[in-house]
Amino acid sequence: MDANAEGETRMSGGMAGTPQATSNWVGPMTDDPKTILAAAEALGACIVQVRAAIGRVIFGQDEVIDQTLITLLSGGHVLLVGVPGLGKSRLVETLGVVMGMATKRIQFTPDLMPADIVGSEVLDETEGRRAFRFVPGPVFCQLLMADEINRASPRTQSALLQAMQERRVAIGGVEHVLPRPFHVLATQNPIEQEGTYPLPEAQLDRFLLEVNVTYPDMAAERTMLLATTGATDARPVQAMTAEDLLAAQALVRRLPVGEKVVDAILGLVRGCRPETAGDDIVRRHVAWGPGPRAAQALMLATRARALLDGRLAPSIDDVAALARPVLRHRMALSFSARADGVVLADVIDRLIGRIG
Repeated sequence: MDANAEGETRMSGGMAGTPQATSNWVGPMTDDPKTILAAAEALGACIVQVRAAIGRVIFGQDEVIDQTLITLLSGGHVLLVGVPGLGKSRLVETLGVVMGMATKRIQFTPDLMPADIVGSEVLDETEGRRAFRFVPGPVFCQLLMADEINRASPRTQSALLQAMQERRVAIGGVEHVLPRPFHVLATQNPIEQEGTYPLPEAQLDRFLLEVNVTYPDMAAERTMLLATTGATDARPVQAMTAEDLLAAQALVRRLPVGEKVVDAILGLVRGCRPETAGDDIVRRHVAWGPGPRAAQALMLATRARALLDGRLAPSIDDVAALARPVLRHRMALSFSARADGVVLADVIDRLIGRIG
């Protein structure tokens, strides 16, 4: 089922902790407001169960969890940036179980080849006949964990470009469609630069959000310490299915967006480009700004955030809350800005303060 398709889908609705529980929720088949309202309320109940299931395993990362769920509800990919040991890999594994998606993991290393990701053709000989047979790589899954993605060479990194944008790969002139849904959750270590290859701008742009994973607070770290060093360890349980996620993605695209929110998104994105910015700081210090894909990402992400909060339409507050994770990997400062001590986050915050 396509995320844009109309159809009947059931949403998981059992209690958190009950694997594969289902409800009688039916996805919206029309743009009727009452139908969308009922579907949104049912989805909200399901999201509560998903959060609870994730919270049994992941501690003190509520904002990271919410932004990752926003990415999945929007149908996009997410780049998790943080130092080792903060639970990035565990979060991806937990999401695969909780959301009922087939998950595979790739540990990116300098010697990793494109065929190790997308697959390759092998020559088979049967009954005296020789023919090539395609052997799918780990990219043929629903939730792909790309661990330390910046450790692979640019040639290998580029193997994911077509998969992330078109949900298909071309091998030997033949295109192979990936399963649906398909999401890439990549991790990156920001402090270790030796033996790494910075992601190209074209690939960064394909990540809906760049999520910074920070240290948990003391209370959350204490809870985690006690919960993970005992005789037993909490295990994630399924709270929804892949079909439910596709239906939720279709619902996100049906939510109405007010003109003020649309204007705020356009004003923010265009204000980050030196060519169209009205702010002198942006014109002087930003080397290149976000493209139209940033506005599309912000539009979808604000709708998904509204649903997570139990609202039927996004607000300007949603735009402001998601501006940083949407924009910071889609723009760069000039050399003069770095020399003057200008920080990209401050530039984005300056523009956020002007929307409304």
